[in-house]
Amino acid sequence: MTIATTTHLNFRGTARQALEFYGAVFGGEVTVATYGDFGMPAGVPGADKVVFGQVENAEGFRLMAYDIPGSSEDHAATAGTTSRENGATVTDRTFFQSLRADSLDELTGYWDALADGGSIVEPLAASAWSPGFGMLTDRFGVTWVLDVRAAHAG
Repeated sequence: MTIATTTHLNFRGTARQALEFYGAVFGGEVTVATYGDFGMPAGVPGADKVVFGQVENAEGFRLMAYDIPGSSEDHAATAGTTSRENGATVTDRTFFQSLRADSLDELTGYWDALADGGSIVEPLAASAWSPGFGMLTDRFGVTWVLDVRAAHAG
């Protein structure tokens, strides 16, 4: 038996842009189907939004995304819940997207691409468990934990 999991990201009107961004970062094929493609009349607001979207490459990277019905870009997507604490907006991240590469060179390429327009949570650097580890939130509000697969002595 084989089992695989795939991250499915929910956006508020920016799924197409996110899928195109991730397609550029990871390569592979971007597939997008809109609500209109599945029968919503063209003139209805949201008909052009993504009901099914995916990026998949030959190396096994796969990510899915869609636009939450009835939502808009005015309320940017965040992976988690947002609240106000002491006058500041706080986002409680319910998950991080993990990306592990075989080499620091490979990881650095993904890091640089995902960081473009995003914010660094923890800079990419060597750690006790990996030759490279870092955390960032990309321009679409997805927080990525990136590291290099550590070689284990055996």
